[in-house]
Amino acid sequence: MKNTLLGGLTPQQFLRDYWQKKPLLIRQAVPGFTGLLNPQQLIDLACTEDAQARLVTQKRGKFDLQHSPFEPSDFKDFGKVDWSVLVQGVNHFLPEATELIKRFNFIPHARLDDLMVSYAPKGGGVGPHFDIYDVFLLQGHGHRRWQISTQADQTLIEGAPLRILKNFKVEQEWVLEPGDMLYLPPQCAHNGIAEDDCMTYSIGFRTPWHQELAEQFLVYLQDRVEIKGTYADPDLKLQKHPSEIGADMLKQVAATIRKVQWDDEDVANFLGCYLSEPKSHIYFDAPEKPLSAAKFALAVQKNGVALDLKAQMQCYGSTVFINGEAYPLNKTDYRVLRELADSRALLASDAHSPAVYALLHEWYLDGYLTPISKRR
Repeated sequence: MKNTLLGGLTPQQFLRDYWQKKPLLIRQAVPGFTGLLNPQQLIDLACTEDAQARLVTQKRGKFDLQHSPFEPSDFKDFGKVDWSVLVQGVNHFLPEATELIKRFNFIPHARLDDLMVSYAPKGGGVGPHFDIYDVFLLQGHGHRRWQISTQADQTLIEGAPLRILKNFKVEQEWVLEPGDMLYLPPQCAHNGIAEDDCMTYSIGFRTPWHQELAEQFLVYLQDRVEIKGTYADPDLKLQKHPSEIGADMLKQVAATIRKVQWDDEDVANFLGCYLSEPKSHIYFDAPEKPLSAAKFALAVQKNGVALDLKAQMQCYGSTVFINGEAYPLNKTDYRVLRELADSRALLASDAHSPAVYALLHEWYLDGYLTPISKRR
């Protein structure tokens, strides 16, 4: 089946020929798409307490960067300054943004970062740069000129508040109109310049650093490793230099540390917890007047249940992971909750096991999900 989103390519063809390999321009990837927000709504969102937003200004070739929180007055009276506002995690605020992201389900959820939306008046942008993640740049309102380069030179301008490339050499460029989309693999240099008042929707897919994964895995292990016994040296020999670490001590401690072992199951459990862990600024609100377990089960049976916009779920084997916590299940219950993770909702049903209803109610009390209302 051909995919309009991918310009007639099947997901398999896209993954084989373009993903993490080369850019792809798709005209009218989402026909009729003009965006989910207008500029003022995005600015209002940038001024909310929970939003992660940046304001980039440029004057006479010099960039300035400010981070949220913002006040509405921060977006007035720019004069001749080129500027752009970027808001991360818009899918945490708008159900429509979550639905937009679902179009990209041919990429595993484990790779998804978020939906960022940017607005810039004519001339605005954040300068030529490169990212370490995959991104789909979907044009909403207005028009943006994209210049790209696969150059190896990644020298940055010293002292700039942003990672601006010093020697950007344009290889290709296009003007995107509403509904057009550009896919860029990691390390592909790019520069977006607003041709008029324009908004771009960036669906980003993270690529964790190996160092970060290794560090976080060791943090994960420290709470799960148990090595009994204490250091002992009943045959201690007199040393010529008391300041030196003795060979026997080194040998004994090395043997102890080698007892720290793990397997693929440990790595999978780490990944599930790590990848579903919410970012530090994300919080969940428990229901003000929570339903009892019985009433909650009836509501789920009647209308179904949906994940909170900020909740993240991953699955592996027979374990589901939600917001950094692991829940081992039997195969039947796993399949049910995997459907919730896949589609972010469960349809109305009275066929779930008591264990599933109990877990759903626990997550409901934590603010991770809610029964679907009749009007939904």
